[in-house]
Amino acid sequence: MSFALRNLSVLAYANGFTLWHYKSGADPIVQATAGGYFADAADLLAPGDMVMLTAADGGKIATVAGTGKGIVLAPLV
Repeated sequence: MSFALRNLSVLAYANGFTLWHYKSGADPIVQATAGGYFADAADLLAPGDMVMLTAADGGKIATVAGTGKGIVLAPLV
């Protein structure tokens, strides 16, 4: 499976920050956090936004890094 825009939803928005949820279906976390996976949502996601990811093999909270087609999810530190 690949990225599906219908599985991306806004949980909260304030002051230019968005908290997202994405359900990746059968895709594992490693695939959903790989570079380019969220490229189709590049016009929606902004660096610093956070994504709560529900994947086939668990969950993860990550931050959006990069811009344009280079959008990737980076681990929180």
